Amino acid sequence: MKRIVIFLLFLIMLVAVGGTCGVMYVSSKVTTNLTLEKDTLITIENGSNAYRTVKYLRKAGITDVSPFVAKVWLKFFAGSTSVKSGTYMLRPGQSLVDVFTLFTQGDEHLFAVSLVEGLTLAQWLEALKQNPDLVFDLNEEKLNQLPQDNGVDWCCDNVSHTEGVFLADTYFFSKGTAASEVLKRAHRALIEFVSHEWEQRDIDLPLATPYEALILASIIEKETAVPEERDMISGVFVNRLNRNMRLQTDPTVIYGIGPAFDGNITRKHLRTATPYNTYVIKGLPPTPIAMAGKAAIHAALHPLATDALYFVAKGDGSHQFSTTLADHNAAVRKYQLKR
Repeated sequence: MKRIVIFLLFLIMLVAVGGTCGVMYVSSKVTTNLTLEKDTLITIENGSNAYRTVKYLRKAGITDVSPFVAKVWLKFFAGSTSVKSGTYMLRPGQSLVDVFTLFTQGDEHLFAVSLVEGLTLAQWLEALKQNPDLVFDLNEEKLNQLPQDNGVDWCCDNVSHTEGVFLADTYFFSKGTAASEVLKRAHRALIEFVSHEWEQRDIDLPLATPYEALILASIIEKETAVPEERDMISGVFVNRLNRNMRLQTDPTVIYGIGPAFDGNITRKHLRTATPYNTYVIKGLPPTPIAMAGKAAIHAALHPLATDALYFVAKGDGSHQFSTTLADHNAAVRKYQLKR
């Protein structure tokens, strides 16, 4: 009887040692670094389960964990094994345990699209269309619906024109996101930012609504190549509006010409009446002429106090500012006519 007890204890010890060794072996395999030399994107298809995902990683040469070890780990040690479909970024130094944490939490890789300030909606749409990670689902009808029901009375239920009603910024998204969803976020961001800036605006601005501030910001955006000049250019435009002077800014003329503009602005263009030609109309054009970013919107509502009424491009992206027409004409001769 004593021998039997000793034998059983010996067997139990063998099983325990073997089990411990087995657990350690499985643990070592699933915590070993993946066979990756660089960041790698993979897509887990809808309906995939945990074991099928490990097989996919093996086939792709990302892990060398055997099917047996994978089954043992998934059944007894892995915890949550409910993988979520999506596109994930795997990086050198990660283990099977690490990436399964991504898969089960749905921590997808986020792609980025930069919607650049100073560009038009048409240019943005082209950028969205060319982005391979977005689903382009926009048409004219859907574009006109995007700004509706935003909870404010200044934009854009009474404005069918969708130029300028989205905030220029970089937006992050998961693969397969609809382009319309990106623009919805850009519109909500614009409403939130402009509404806040409007509440903090300088006093006595010649702007009746936040939408007018947005129009001015779009012009500032088009006129500014040097970021440090935004406040100054805003100050010039505010001075001209306060004096009932025409803004006389070329970007509004070009926008009014539309697709027919060939890159060469002429005196005929400056004299041709369009709703956007600020050489002809007084005050602001009816809508923004481009997408504005936060800095230009801030500048429109916080102009630099200045006596300047004119500016002319120097040819290097900066401008010469003048307080009198005589000084401005001299600057034009110096920087424009010579060129």
